[in-house]
Amino acid sequence: MAKPKSAITPTRSENFPEWYQQVVRAADLAENSETRGCMVIKPWGFAIWEAIQRDLDGRFKATGHQNAYFPLLIPLSYLEKEAEHAEGFATECAVVTHHRLEAEKDAVTGKTKMVPRGKLTEPYVIRPTSETIIGAAFSRWTESYRDLPLLINQWANVMRWEMRPRLFLRTSEFLWQEGHTAHETEEEALEETHMIHQLYADAIRDLLAIPVIMGEKTEAERFPGAKSTLTVEAMVQDKKAIQAGTSHYLGQNFAKAQNITFVDRDNKEQHVHTTSWGVSTRLVGTLIMAHSDDDGLVLPPRVAPQQIVIVPVTPKDDSRDAIIDACQALAVRLREQFYCHENLRVHVDTRDLGGGVKKWEWVKKGVPLRIEIGPRDLEERKVCLQRRDQAPNEKSFIEKEEFLRDVVEILDDVHQSLLERAREFRDRNIIACTDMAAFEKHWDDSNENPGWLITPWAGSREEEEELSKRLKITIRCLPMDKQDEPESNCLLTGTSTKARAIWGRSY
Repeated sequence: MAKPKSAITPTRSENFPEWYQQVVRAADLAENSETRGCMVIKPWGFAIWEAIQRDLDGRFKATGHQNAYFPLLIPLSYLEKEAEHAEGFATECAVVTHHRLEAEKDAVTGKTKMVPRGKLTEPYVIRPTSETIIGAAFSRWTESYRDLPLLINQWANVMRWEMRPRLFLRTSEFLWQEGHTAHETEEEALEETHMIHQLYADAIRDLLAIPVIMGEKTEAERFPGAKSTLTVEAMVQDKKAIQAGTSHYLGQNFAKAQNITFVDRDNKEQHVHTTSWGVSTRLVGTLIMAHSDDDGLVLPPRVAPQQIVIVPVTPKDDSRDAIIDACQALAVRLREQFYCHENLRVHVDTRDLGGGVKKWEWVKKGVPLRIEIGPRDLEERKVCLQRRDQAPNEKSFIEKEEFLRDVVEILDDVHQSLLERAREFRDRNIIACTDMAAFEKHWDDSNENPGWLITPWAGSREEEEELSKRLKITIRCLPMDKQDEPESNCLLTGTSTKARAIWGRSY
């Protein structure tokens, strides 16, 4: 029997990067904009981001954080105050230099063009991140230890000029949240950094059904200006890594640059300790690459814009109205139920299109559950159930009342199925390595994406950077659950160490 054709071409195994682009297009998630390197996020894609945003916003507020908003334009002098931070973003910055446009007729063509006029006294940088502008606000808001901690989050867009854009994963402008906090002591700031780190890992698991490795970045990979950077790293289906979220302890570096001081309990002036942390629309790209298949997008139930789509199967006879009425009635009863504290999101597709066209549209959009009801189902009081975590043509017929009773459990099962599948794939593709020859062979150019290696590591920043550049890899993190292993020799230096490093290729 001939192998059935997939809905997405090329397949993952044939050309993973192009497969990714085709999944985005087939699911109608986003498209490239006329503005180079930027994207238009379409309703289905934006609804996924809204679900992520809604959940994270609740988690932040439950831990005492408040939302605020800060300017898009940052005075260049603010970035100059924190040299290491500014240097880390310098090549990605977009700069505003004028405040007015004037019409001017071209002497040769006669066409009117708009010419920048009114040069600014000081240029503005479109925020690549907001540490400096928020630090300036914190310096105005903080006088005494009684004003601390400051726990602020901002939902915003940022710009980092991207030379090789890819929808959701790397675009010049993207959406994110950035948390910024100020604390009385180093201990409190570190506690905040670790708390948010765990919050991200939990949210990505609970929302996106993606298991992550929690760890710390090395000095070479640390956020510019930070004293430590904690990361959650996800493996996607081509075995590359995606940095899914980071939480930074900034020490007093930014506080000193921005003069964020307070009078402590002994009536002495001190600098605050600050943190920053964030996740972005890159999570949508991570989700696509982690779960989707050669038939399109696969969505975990909690972030699906529609968790259940009901498709009436209506022959051209008198049963049409009765079938549609039954589908609408089922949708009403389903919407009365709750899944993870929200009403179920249910859509009835009554468009005048063929059943096959409808089916494949919802398959490619990744809807977790599809329900079909036809004349026989109506007569037998059954529904035809199809799950997106299973093959598109796999179906089961169950009693309607049984489905209503078990639907939340079924959605949970879809989530767990995706989570376990992703965890098994990741763990199968992380290999322990203690030998330098085997390490180098693993990254041979003939094997573009060979998976991750975990190694004993005691090398210097310079040694790490040389290896990274030569083999086109990076230390993704020093995994937190592996930093007290039995003593072993660093594969590069031979120095005895308990530390472990995960190496991989990344987006």
